[in-house]
Amino acid sequence: MFNFTEHNLQKVKNAIAKYPDGKGQSAVMEILYIAQEQNGWISLDAMQEIANILNIPVTKVKEVATFYTMYYKEPVGKFVVQVCGTTPCMLRGSNDLVDAIKKELGIEIGETTKDGMFSLLEVECLGACSNAPMMQINEHYYEDLTPQNTIEIIRTIQKGLKPQVGSQTGRKSAEPLQFLKNN
Repeated sequence: MFNFTEHNLQKVKNAIAKYPDGKGQSAVMEILYIAQEQNGWISLDAMQEIANILNIPVTKVKEVATFYTMYYKEPVGKFVVQVCGTTPCMLRGSNDLVDAIKKELGIEIGETTKDGMFSLLEVECLGACSNAPMMQINEHYYEDLTPQNTIEIIRTIQKGLKPQVGSQTGRKSAEPLQFLKNN
């Protein structure tokens, strides 16, 4: 049975309070995220608790939770590696990134390493198309990737260190690669 901690229940109440009376169900996305932060994933019990709090059918909560890839419906590793698989990233080599990660970690897409450290997901657009291919690990974006620097990022995390986030080429924001070559 899922119950919010007192601290998180206050966060839930604050989320609901952002909306006019009778419109608290609009806080469902924020509350799902609070549940995920507390539990590491969103169980059916957590969805039921959210539905009870918002006084809406649990199917309304499930509709949101299952639509967005940012909500995990089963346990995941401490580090969730999400590789963008949409056209810009695919054309720039995201399939090679996935293959390198699978080989390095010994898992397939949708699996978690035996030690519970890493889960691998292929997701839709992460919004950094001009810096493709890219991946997100937890809340950090890594862009302009190659199989080699992708594995370096994974190994850095395995050592307990923090890899450089953002572009791996030194690119600032979404500037053209030609700009880097001319400066």
